[in-house]
Amino acid sequence: MADAIDDDLYQRTKALLEPGEIELNGAIVHTTHDSSEDVQMMQATIDVGDIIAEHSGQDPKDCYVYSGNDDTDFSSNQHQGLTLEDEEFVWECQQLLRQGTFDIVIYYRASADHEAILEDIQELGYEVTGVTGD
Repeated sequence: MADAIDDDLYQRTKALLEPGEIELNGAIVHTTHDSSEDVQMMQATIDVGDIIAEHSGQDPKDCYVYSGNDDTDFSSNQHQGLTLEDEEFVWECQQLLRQGTFDIVIYYRASADHEAILEDIQELGYEVTGVTGD
């Protein structure tokens, strides 16, 4: 995969993956969507989330996006992919507007097929930087 385009963002993403209850990997998805393209940005987030669900052994149709509208701990551009049945964590992301376009910083269980996720995101047409938690 591509070298980190933005070293500061890479380091900040790496810090999010530090050991916790769940071992995590992540990706920084670089888009060309600007602040006027919020619908396209959300669709990109859903598309990337579906890829992560598939490579995590989940059917994307059995997952939903929780945006935390009722939770003061969530920011406006923070979203989670959860399973419908038991609200199990699949992925979480931040949509960050940087230098005029959005980047999606997304992380997921390390047991997911990290390389396949990165390849499929590239196939969507996005530049992506993989970040591992190890």
